Amino acid sequence: MAEPFPGGESDRMRSRSLLLWATALLITLVSAAYQRMTGPTYPVRGRVLVGSQELKFKLQRSHENPGDAEIAVSALDPKMFGTYEYRRYPSSDAWTTKPLERKVDLLIARLPGQAAAGKISYRIFIGSAGIEPVPLTSEPLILRFKDYVPLIPVLIPHIALMFVGMLCSTRAGFEALARGGGTRVLALWTAVLIFAGGLVLGPVVQKFAFGAYWTGWPVGNDLTDNKTALALIFWVIALWRLRKNPDERGWVMAAAVVTLIVFAIPHSVLGSQLDYTKGP
Repeated sequence: MAEPFPGGESDRMRSRSLLLWATALLITLVSAAYQRMTGPTYPVRGRVLVGSQELKFKLQRSHENPGDAEIAVSALDPKMFGTYEYRRYPSSDAWTTKPLERKVDLLIARLPGQAAAGKISYRIFIGSAGIEPVPLTSEPLILRFKDYVPLIPVLIPHIALMFVGMLCSTRAGFEALARGGGTRVLALWTAVLIFAGGLVLGPVVQKFAFGAYWTGWPVGNDLTDNKTALALIFWVIALWRLRKNPDERGWVMAAAVVTLIVFAIPHSVLGSQLDYTKGP
């Protein structure tokens, strides 16, 4: 019997593929946003009551060298004032306390510049006329210093490759689940992209920013390095199993799930840091 709608099967296949790509893209975007917003270098936002006035703030946790880090808090009321305290992290330093500097509508804290991977713990207190300063955060924040990473030849390609690799990973997982014919090609692209973005350009970004190519296992505990290597290992195993048996798609689904989990781990957790407890 003739197909009542010529090309109908291919149209359904295209629609299915587009739907899976769209779903994979949505998952990738949500995962990337979650990773960024929960990372230890993402700015802390909040609000606090100073007397009867509500003060909104955004406090940075990363600073690009050179120079001191300026932490600015918007304080429209000229009666507002404050102090800040800081010390190197981790260290046995005593806390240094200084008054906030007013510049028009801003109250500014200046944290002394550190070498790449150096960290400073700090907390800001804001008060007003007749009102004792209150802390903006319940606990001190930690700000990490880093050096400049070139955008075009290094950072942007690294981010792009990792994002597309994550997208292909999720799409490969869907393809394996649906027993589609493109599973092996998608798995191969995923492995290539994660390798190029994470294990080639990733260490270059690390070197520019913090002075070391690799700080994961076995030389360190950087989860960003370790999780990238773990994801790639799973994809290499998945490709190996597919080569032996094209119907063995379980490893592809496992690799996609592992990749989704490890890339949901906030970026820079247990990342590079100077240890001030060992000396100046």
